Amino acid sequence: MKFYLEQVETVFSHVKSSENGLTTAEAEKRLSENGKNKLDEGKKKSMLKRFLEQLSDPMIIILIVAAVISAFTEYFEASAAGSNYFPTDTVIIAIVVLINAVLGVLQESKAEAAIEALQEMSAATSKVLRDGKIVSVRSEDLVVGDVIILEAGDAVPADCRIFECASMKIEEAALTGESVPVDKIIALLKGGEKGEVPLGDRKNMAYMGSTVVYGRGKAVVVETGMNTEMGKIANAIAQAEDGETPLQIKLNQLSKILTWLVLGICVFIFAFQVIAAYVRGEALGFHLILDSFMIAVSLAVAAIPEGLAAVVTIVLSIGVTNMSKKNAIIRKLTAVETLGCAQIICSDKTGTLTQNKMTVVDHYGDDEPLIAKAMALCCDAEIDADGAVTGEPTEAALVAYANTLGFNKNDLTANSPRIGEAPFDSGRKMMSTVHQTTDGIVQYTKGAPDEILKKCTHALVDGNIVPLTDEIRASIAADNKRMADKALRVLAVSFRKYDSAPADYSPEALENDLVFIGLTGMIDPVRPEVKAAIEECRSAGIIPIMITGDHKDTAVAIALELGIIDDASHAITGAQLDEISDEDFKEKVTQYRVYARVQPEHKTRIVNAWRDRGMITAMTGDGVNDAPSIKSADIGVGMGITGTDVTKNVADMVLADDNFATIVTAVSEGRRIYDNIRKAIQFLLGSNLSEVLSVFTAAILNFTILKPVHLLFINLVTDCFPALALGLEKPERDIMNRKPRNSKDGVFAGGMAFDVFYQGVLVTLLTLAAFFIGEFMETGKWAFMNIAECNDGMTMAFLTMSMCEIFHSFNMRSQRGSVLAMSFGQKSHNKALFAAMVASLVLTTAIIEIDPLANAFGFTPIGLTEYGISIGLAISIIPLVEIVKFFQRLSAKKKN
Repeated sequence: MKFYLEQVETVFSHVKSSENGLTTAEAEKRLSENGKNKLDEGKKKSMLKRFLEQLSDPMIIILIVAAVISAFTEYFEASAAGSNYFPTDTVIIAIVVLINAVLGVLQESKAEAAIEALQEMSAATSKVLRDGKIVSVRSEDLVVGDVIILEAGDAVPADCRIFECASMKIEEAALTGESVPVDKIIALLKGGEKGEVPLGDRKNMAYMGSTVVYGRGKAVVVETGMNTEMGKIANAIAQAEDGETPLQIKLNQLSKILTWLVLGICVFIFAFQVIAAYVRGEALGFHLILDSFMIAVSLAVAAIPEGLAAVVTIVLSIGVTNMSKKNAIIRKLTAVETLGCAQIICSDKTGTLTQNKMTVVDHYGDDEPLIAKAMALCCDAEIDADGAVTGEPTEAALVAYANTLGFNKNDLTANSPRIGEAPFDSGRKMMSTVHQTTDGIVQYTKGAPDEILKKCTHALVDGNIVPLTDEIRASIAADNKRMADKALRVLAVSFRKYDSAPADYSPEALENDLVFIGLTGMIDPVRPEVKAAIEECRSAGIIPIMITGDHKDTAVAIALELGIIDDASHAITGAQLDEISDEDFKEKVTQYRVYARVQPEHKTRIVNAWRDRGMITAMTGDGVNDAPSIKSADIGVGMGITGTDVTKNVADMVLADDNFATIVTAVSEGRRIYDNIRKAIQFLLGSNLSEVLSVFTAAILNFTILKPVHLLFINLVTDCFPALALGLEKPERDIMNRKPRNSKDGVFAGGMAFDVFYQGVLVTLLTLAAFFIGEFMETGKWAFMNIAECNDGMTMAFLTMSMCEIFHSFNMRSQRGSVLAMSFGQKSHNKALFAAMVASLVLTTAIIEIDPLANAFGFTPIGLTEYGISIGLAISIIPLVEIVKFFQRLSAKKKN
């Protein structure tokens, strides 16, 4: 039943109750049959399950496989040599896996806490009529049919139909997004064409999660627990699925590619070695099989970028730390890079684009000080001991307005104490207060302009009281329209003087023969920094969308002021949206930039429509009504100050300062991080390709260039430091002038596949050159096939490959830009990269030159000449890549 469309008597009949409420026995019976008035609790994940989920990532699985392979390799090598076995490589990889998993568990917060936060918003106890008496019961024990008493300050404990109302106003911003409390009524409502009334317009209803801010009333409970509007939101949160971020998708794709590549290489090399041995006439014994298997393992270890998952996690963690310093708190690591490709930002209006604080911004009348004083006295908002204005938002705005003009409400009250009043009534749409002043008894009446003017006979013009002529009425009406057209909430104020205190304070006695003073126009103003932030979003190719529960006129006015739209035709209401099918809306969604009078399900529908078009969508907001759409979006952004716990718990990112402009900073940081992760991936894959090609070539030519332990050292130590340093690279100058990248672009988009290939080939050639030179310097002759184990050649190859990759990391500071221009130009140096270079050089040199370490790795200390040749070959990677980049830039210019 749509209770808001029914008479009170019909509602009581439907819930089998009366104005006297239920008996205790009947309430207990219903409670046992229907359950408690509470929201379903979400299933919590144990710490162990979260940890295991981290290990299920494809990249981590590859690392675990690498650990197992390394264990087999070391075991067979130790068995063959008759030495003691210790799984060094396996331990190294296990540490990497553990660090990665722990970082993931620590950084990622889970959305199940949202349900708990919703429960916290529900009232703890409620005043209920049981057996005809007012009693206090736990809110979770309320049942359908209970009659509850509501007063200012009460949290509404369930969904109710109001049947008694005395000037009651309820704050529903958390549910509807509307900043102004709703004046409640008793009468039934008229629905639209389909008999539907938007949630924010159901004035004869009170909903769980809202708060009474003024007046009092009685209501009968019609829905409890998960059947309430709050319950529907909780259900929507539970059903919304957490999709994979673009980075997760790309890394999963890369993992699959690498997995098949590794398997293919291992099978091919193993088969090739066995067949080659057979062709050469060698016996297919255990040692041959073991040697072939170990070569295949070497290639597998070379192909797997063991440090990639850890590097990505740590780079994201560093980005998270940087963003937290800029008031953007990231709750999910992978959300960082998702921001970087955001194409749509759907933002709630109230509290996000605006300040969620009604403010007087305009007035009409000759005597502004009198207007401010009259408005402040004729309201119930106060200034507390801390100087903060408290009370109903509209009245608080009037008190704050007077305060800005130098009229403190406390001083005004002390000098002009209230001696009588006619409280506000939604039927009269006005209120009156009578004050004892030094000039006698004065009454102030404020309310809706049209209603106030009906009670006025005179007006205050240039300090004089003059008859309220048609000309003055027309002037007032014109200014009233001027403010209303700007979506301002307009109030009028008037006064009346008495020789002595009136004997009758009824509205009928007081509200006559009034003197019109003036008008005030107020609105929830935009945040001052938002307009510039939206302009920057546009320059970055991001489309801002406003979604609000507020009225269309107000939403359009704010959107026009911010530059979200330039024409009101781009705005649509929730009721109009209901008339559009999902299929049609998917096509028409690009026409709209503002959505007004929406309900929670509309927000999710809007987000999903954009996502169905392949657009990476962010949703910002602070109210409970935003939670389902925030969870459904590619990235949900909650507000840290005004945001509810529900919203913050399901959000991927929380703005600590509630500043929309912080989103722009976060987008820039997200783009920088993604750029840097791609640089790290390109660097690591290029390095791994060079290892694969080197070992593969050596296998074909029947010699050993590097062993698995050497490759693991390069992958986990030599490569990881520069890769992490690349993650700290500062953003490119044009980073916020680019269009968002296409989320469907693969890891190798933008020519990265070619870059990885040619750079891997270059490092391979330099490494092979070092090996052959080392072999020549050790034996005094050149040989390129069937070479016995050559320690000098292996050592020089290791040193060249290690340092070549270190120097190559400088090339990776920009995919196409010149590293020389970056190093000597205006762009700042990457100090971390220089530190990584020094650290890697020291560690690599230590392994080669310190005897115990050299023996453990099977190296021979080399002389200064060999060392210089290796370093010279390694450094040559910079000019070689610079030449290729030069021609790539020339090619790009010709295409443009």
